[in-house]
Amino acid sequence: MSTLAVPAAEHVDALIKSIRIPPRPSLLADLQSELARREPSPDTIARIAARDVGMAGALLKLANSSFYGGQRQAKSVEQAIMFLGINQVAALMTGLLARQALPADSAALASFWDISTLRAHAMVYLSRRLRISEPDIAHTFGLFCDTGLPLMMDRFPGYSATYEAARNDGERAFTALEDERHHTNHAAVGCLLARNWGLSAEVGWAILHHHDYAVLDDSATPDLVRSLVALSVLAERAICKYQGDASSLEWAKGGDACCAYLGLAEDETDDLLDSLHEALHGDA
Repeated sequence: MSTLAVPAAEHVDALIKSIRIPPRPSLLADLQSELARREPSPDTIARIAARDVGMAGALLKLANSSFYGGQRQAKSVEQAIMFLGINQVAALMTGLLARQALPADSAALASFWDISTLRAHAMVYLSRRLRISEPDIAHTFGLFCDTGLPLMMDRFPGYSATYEAARNDGERAFTALEDERHHTNHAAVGCLLARNWGLSAEVGWAILHHHDYAVLDDSATPDLVRSLVALSVLAERAICKYQGDASSLEWAKGGDACCAYLGLAEDETDDLLDSLHEALHGDA
């Protein structure tokens, strides 16, 4: 990993002190503890899920969607674990807990979790199609990569203006204006959240760099981190198309680097995005 990308320790400490990072949910801590065992128990994971009102139902709905369930329909959490595997079920549960712990209440982020869920689904689809990363890792990254946004909105008065300006800037990285106005950015804050919640180091690093497309050319950065960043650019392009937007500023900034890293020709990219677009509509 390039040392240039590593935040200074004092900068990290300052961020932790100034921005309220929600504590890791107790259910997530219990889930991660079980996953750390040599042989995690599906029954124990099912019991953890059942402790939260609505968790089992939401988990089953996700497990039976076209992105995850396939031909078989799970009728219980135990069946969902059997069909999908422990890691994918754990990723889905982690996402559901994140949605509870990080409300996006502002008008600017009204569709935050809907878009985050779309991105997670798109990342799973792309991970499977291109055989890059494990689907559960791609899902977790897709869901968490922008979680710094509601935390920035909560911490900094006037951040909504920064957010609108940054998302409409066709030249600079999204994080550049955030750094200029607030001396930190949502990618760094999201990385801190990932670290505090016990997510994998690779997911945390990918969150930190998901607007830094130069990292795709950095051979010192682990392949998994670069792969997640590249897949996120493809997912962003697909989501824009799904929402009816003819163009994507992030695609304009990082699309060429993304395709070069993944080894995708223009026609292959178009075909992949078309199939992902159909899959997103099929899951609506």
